[in-house]
Amino acid sequence: MKRQVGITETVFRDAHQSLWATRMKTEEMMAIAEAIDEVGFHSLEAWGGATFDSCLRFLKEDPWVRLRRLKAVIRKTPLQMLLRGQNILGYRHYPDEVVKAFCKKAVDNGIGIIRVFDALNDIRNMEVAIRASKEAGAHVQGTVVYTISPVHNIDAYVKLAKDLKELGCDSICIKDMAGLLKPYEAEQLVKRLKSEVGIMLQLHTHYTSGLASMTYLKAIEAGVDVIDTALSPLALGTSQPPTESIIAALQGTPYDTGLDLEKIAPISQHFKEVKKNYQNISAPIEVDTAVLFYQIPGGMISNLRNQLAGQNAAHRYEEVLAEVPKVREELGYPPLVTPTSQMVGTQAVLNVITGKRYSVVPKEIRDYVKGMYGRPPAPINPEVQKLIIGDEQPITHRPADDLEPMLDKARKEIMPYYQQEEDVLSYVLFPEVAMEFFKYRANQKN
Repeated sequence: MKRQVGITETVFRDAHQSLWATRMKTEEMMAIAEAIDEVGFHSLEAWGGATFDSCLRFLKEDPWVRLRRLKAVIRKTPLQMLLRGQNILGYRHYPDEVVKAFCKKAVDNGIGIIRVFDALNDIRNMEVAIRASKEAGAHVQGTVVYTISPVHNIDAYVKLAKDLKELGCDSICIKDMAGLLKPYEAEQLVKRLKSEVGIMLQLHTHYTSGLASMTYLKAIEAGVDVIDTALSPLALGTSQPPTESIIAALQGTPYDTGLDLEKIAPISQHFKEVKKNYQNISAPIEVDTAVLFYQIPGGMISNLRNQLAGQNAAHRYEEVLAEVPKVREELGYPPLVTPTSQMVGTQAVLNVITGKRYSVVPKEIRDYVKGMYGRPPAPINPEVQKLIIGDEQPITHRPADDLEPMLDKARKEIMPYYQQEEDVLSYVLFPEVAMEFFKYRANQKN
């Protein structure tokens, strides 16, 4: 039975987020965008994740302008983005009115597919984003964040996928951010999701542990419809498997992608040249099997190293690696993906450096234990909970229900710099960073 496999190319988002700290410039994308559009990819992941913050903070670019420029030349291939549910693209929850406005503007500016996830797999934190994205006319992809723990299993993932389908999701993505999904487990998971949920299924993984290409192959044989890959100059390491290798592996099989490697060769050559601009910040292309024990995604590893270096404690890296799984267990096994990965990592660093566990607790961890990020996958260790919030009782309702509207106030605050309604959303997500960008933009015009 012939079943063509679709490929989502990640070179404009996750690939450079994983390897180059999300620093690729819009001009470097525009130079090759039309050629990429001619390849025939299922979609092109080009926005969301950390690209928004990075554009404003480091590149002094407007992420909305990037999206509009890409959409103007990429007319055949749907543009895809990654959205953190109620966190949108920031690191905290935002009120429903902000989520709705953001999803509408993302679609208005050119996004065709929105992949919605929540770090805790708490469906209450995805509902508003899913409905708003559907109303705006996007293809909505509900996400199952994959991790390994005593409370994470195939039954739980199938139930979550069913709930996402019921909410109106057009497809489901298995998001394996740390490269933990093994080939035969992928086969089982895909078979169950295809038979019991029965909508389009996509698989996203990272090469970190060295398993990814094998995992893709077993998932494809089991019925997965689309996979995420990265063009070879930005593949491997903590990025995705190479697009060209996967295309070649499937050629002449029932799963042939139908994509032409000759069309891709000059595009890869372009990125080989671009890569030279990022040698000083490029992550090493290596396999790190420690991730199978510590479950720490690539981006989190570099964060931990930087935090320790800042404290003159680089020599304590191994201690911190061993502390992360302990903290994760005590906090109810949150999947280690933004923002919970940064939170758990920071707490592990503090526990090691202070020598007294939980003597220093960041506000984010306090809020997490109070239930303000959502429902932990398992109960939080009662002793640790008492250390962090005393006798206070965590909330059990949807966290965003407690949030006041923000848009009108934000609009007034940026009025001297206001140029487009999208500016209000940029400011709500990243107030200091956006304001600095608006001032920079105003100076450029003068």
